[in-house]
Amino acid sequence: MTETSVPNARGDQFVDFLTRVAASKDRAAFASLFDHFAPRVKSFMMRKGSNPEQAEDLVQETMIAVWSKAAMFSTEKGSVSTWIFTIARNLRIDKLRRERSQLYTDLEDFDAPDLSTGAEEALGRSQEDNQVSLALAQIPAEQRDLLILSFVEDVPQSEIALRLGIPLGTVKSRMRLGYQRLRKLLETMN
Repeated sequence: MTETSVPNARGDQFVDFLTRVAASKDRAAFASLFDHFAPRVKSFMMRKGSNPEQAEDLVQETMIAVWSKAAMFSTEKGSVSTWIFTIARNLRIDKLRRERSQLYTDLEDFDAPDLSTGAEEALGRSQEDNQVSLALAQIPAEQRDLLILSFVEDVPQSEIALRLGIPLGTVKSRMRLGYQRLRKLLETMN
């Protein structure tokens, strides 16, 4: 069995590591989290269009945020993997917005649109992230894990099937059911 085919056992280990980082800034626990998640976050960033240097910078920013915000993690809102990839995704979005804004600041006679994240937008994104995490926690683990692998970690369905040792058709049907449940849950929250 691969480590991915036992998500709960590995997930419990990540929760333990993160709890130790939050409680006592345990460097060994953080190193274990870093060793597991840093290459995955870098791969995720590169698949989203970052060059290797940008991806590495985003990995560092993500892992610094994990170190400093470990106490903010709650198992009720989702898995460690979801939490870390949400941090990474948000940092990437913020970086892209800053870069877009900087492109316009060098032009003298041009009024650039304000692309900075306002407080309302940041609050809205935070609320959306919380709703998605709560909804994900309510769907069956076998469907939730597939959705996280596909949408958060950006793993292709064929690779998910290989990792978990299940047929591709099973992956597709579980993802479809999971997505339908997630959508219904999110609709009832709004």
